[in-house]
Amino acid sequence: MNIEQALFGAFAFLTLFSAGVVIFAKSPINSAMALVSTFFFLAGIYVLLWAHTLAAMQVLVYAGAIMVLFLFVIMLLNLGEESQGVRLTFTRIIGGATALGLFAALVVVLLRLPNTVADLGPQTESFGTLKTIGQAIFSTWLFPFEAVSLLLLVSMVGSVVVAKSRI
Repeated sequence: MNIEQALFGAFAFLTLFSAGVVIFAKSPINSAMALVSTFFFLAGIYVLLWAHTLAAMQVLVYAGAIMVLFLFVIMLLNLGEESQGVRLTFTRIIGGATALGLFAALVVVLLRLPNTVADLGPQTESFGTLKTIGQAIFSTWLFPFEAVSLLLLVSMVGSVVVAKSRI
């Protein structure tokens, strides 16, 4: 085992652990902060995969901008208090069963994968650079990029409207 494998294992474990904290934390603030650590550990995995541009974008966009929006909405809606108790409802039971079914399907698919290394084809020097990513975003993926930005804007305006009625 070399240092890269050890770091990958550590980052993978810490990513899964902090993602679990996101799910099971009682306070929305604690969940949001655990999500920030999940983003940082995921950026560490990107660095180990030599995807430095993705790692930088992960930290800047998700751990920076998106999490600031999440914390703004949590504090604006006054969700900082811990929840009183967890009620077991029909929708929660269906959601949990669905999540377990999807996890079981994922395990089955992963066990059926062949144990070979995929050929990714020839890699050029421009692969993964900001210029290449920018050209892809603003030519091929322009509509989904703008749709996501519009969705974030609408969700932020919606949270302000919902919080405004409480004030």
